[in-house]
Amino acid sequence: MREPQMCQIVCKISVGDKEAKVLKEKIEDEYRVNMILDNLPLVVPIQRVDQEGAYFYQHGFHVGAKGQYSGSKEEKYFIHNHLSFTVKYHRDELRDVSRIVAFEVKPYSVKHEYEGQWKDKKTRLTTCDPHAKRIITSSDSPQEVEAGKDIVFTYDVDFKESDIKWASRWDSYLLMTDDQIHWFSIVNSLMIVLFLSGMVAMIMLRTLYRDISKYNQLETQEEAQEETGWKLLHGDVFRPPGNSDWLCVYVGTGVQFFGMMLVTMVFAVLGFLSPSNRGGLMTAMLLLWVFMGLLAGYSSSRLYKLFKGSEWKNIALRTAFTFPGSVFAIFFFLNILIWGQKSSGAVPFTTMFALVLLWFGISVPLVFVGSFLGFKKPSIEDPVKTNKIPRQVPEQAWYMNPIFSILIGGILPFGAVFIELFFILTSIWLHQFYYIFGFLFLVFLILIVTCAEISIVLCYFQLCSEDYLWWWRSYLTSGSSALYLFLYATFYFFTKLEITKFVSAVLYFGYMLIASYSFFALTGTIGFYACFMFTRLIYSSVKIE
Repeated sequence: MREPQMCQIVCKISVGDKEAKVLKEKIEDEYRVNMILDNLPLVVPIQRVDQEGAYFYQHGFHVGAKGQYSGSKEEKYFIHNHLSFTVKYHRDELRDVSRIVAFEVKPYSVKHEYEGQWKDKKTRLTTCDPHAKRIITSSDSPQEVEAGKDIVFTYDVDFKESDIKWASRWDSYLLMTDDQIHWFSIVNSLMIVLFLSGMVAMIMLRTLYRDISKYNQLETQEEAQEETGWKLLHGDVFRPPGNSDWLCVYVGTGVQFFGMMLVTMVFAVLGFLSPSNRGGLMTAMLLLWVFMGLLAGYSSSRLYKLFKGSEWKNIALRTAFTFPGSVFAIFFFLNILIWGQKSSGAVPFTTMFALVLLWFGISVPLVFVGSFLGFKKPSIEDPVKTNKIPRQVPEQAWYMNPIFSILIGGILPFGAVFIELFFILTSIWLHQFYYIFGFLFLVFLILIVTCAEISIVLCYFQLCSEDYLWWWRSYLTSGSSALYLFLYATFYFFTKLEITKFVSAVLYFGYMLIASYSFFALTGTIGFYACFMFTRLIYSSVKIE
């Protein structure tokens, strides 16, 4: 600590055909080397073009670079074999201790030369000699990657005192330079919300005030029928839908997701999930997901009892296994692919086993406990009685076609979050820190409101055209935003990422499929509960003769 080192030799390697091929591939694919010192990741400071004296940090340094010798057109591969580290420290005057607050590097490619025999670390290099004050400041004579050539690896370490306090050493890493875009995205989303809120307010005023007051003035039946369509459905609107079991399962899954997201976001906004705690966010989400199984079981069996179901164990079993099972299957398949590539990014078998234990040992029992509690409670009462014979659904206009209205419904919730989505995708796939949970929390709230309102608006139009099959459609209307999420991820893949390897592409689409599936469960459930409350509200305020 605090002892500068110059031109320290690490080793000399001879490059064979196989090694040269591997190195060239890694340079071609822009692989980076990551290091950690005192829990701080290694960064390469890069000067910003738009601001003087401002830097942004690139995670890790590239293995090498491609280039040409002057006067030649042939592309060669050069390896970064000399690292010039800068370790910044903050000195505590009172206790006379120093703590590391930054870890930076400038990589160089240097064709090292030495006199006489190679004597490992005691060799005197002519290209870099601390005694002769000859230090490396550029890559003028770079080290080419070629079979049959030797490469000498060296490094310098320089220590600099810094004013950054140890407690705020992460601030420069997490500095977000483009917060204006986030504000723009939030204002854009709020516009969508205001537009939808206006629609919902109009519907509420119209239906709950004018429609209901007129209807309750005991007019003749003909006048009431001419008035509006939704009241005619009072005998059918709460008729259980087809495949009601699966609706219960997906609503339960969505509630589990919603609980996990909400609690994670609150903790992140309060600053508990700092990126200095490596993997803290993922661990927190997994544990919360497992414990939210209680809510999943409870909400799915409550809904199941409303649909006059009696096999609550069957529903609990499906809720505990359908979503986690399919996600685990995709994840396991992707992991086998990574194992096949001998990558260090593969999830070890022990971790896989721990995940299965969490799922079977905690999540499944909690889903059953939740289901048992939910089924024991008295059933939710419908505000109006359901007729024995279902009424005919009249011919619908083209724009009320289920597929059309479901696809239209997904556009607005997706529109409300898509700018923030760009930053999240960039942080996941292009190795940048994402730490603006305040913005993310705002966007999450906007997403909830948008999903709820778009479902209510479209549900009302549907009921007005005397179509009472709203249960599944309310879920799918807001849930269809997941389809747009996946399409956007595909667009992002082809425009922003330069992935050429098949396995990498499969990984990308596999993970984005899991993300879209989760988003479907989350947004669908929000839309469903919004419609559920809305229909109960409007039908409970009508007098039925």
